[in-house]
Amino acid sequence: MTLLTVWKETDPSTPVLETTDEAEIREALAELGARFSRWEIRDVPAGASQDEVLALYAAEIGEVKEREGYTLVDVVALDPVQDNYDEVKTPSRQKFLSEHKHDDDEDRYFAKGAGVFYLHANEKVHAVYCEAGDLISVPANTTHWFDMGTAPHYVSVRFFHDDDGWVGHFTGSPIAESFATFDQLAERRAQLA
Repeated sequence: MTLLTVWKETDPSTPVLETTDEAEIREALAELGARFSRWEIRDVPAGASQDEVLALYAAEIGEVKEREGYTLVDVVALDPVQDNYDEVKTPSRQKFLSEHKHDDDEDRYFAKGAGVFYLHANEKVHAVYCEAGDLISVPANTTHWFDMGTAPHYVSVRFFHDDDGWVGHFTGSPIAESFATFDQLAERRAQLA
């Protein structure tokens, strides 16, 4: 169950919107120029390779590439069964926790697990708790951050328009430190289920 929580940028304690309704989520994000949709979930085996994940979703990935003009697609994953999981989980999380933006759209499909995208726009922060089946597109130059939680476990497909892949321009703002974390939003989502 996807969860959208919206706060005024100056009041991280009081949500102005909290919804799990897919149509409401899509509408709220469309006002920011962000796209949101869902794909049918397929079983991604533990330790699946990038090629295996891409093959599972070949038709859907092909449609997105054609429609949006993406030329590079990759898979990122963190799974407790990885040999180096304890070494990489904290640095991987820290890399995306600060507010940043990209020159390109950031499209991500969650094939397994969950993560939260926080879009900072129109004097509000929109936290989108994405789960398996969710495809979100953060528009180019939209300030945002991403939290995968203290015990990350996800597989996601990323789309790019050029071979540089993920390039972030950090704002230096501490705003991300004020809002609910992935773990807090996961707990709230469980309460609403």
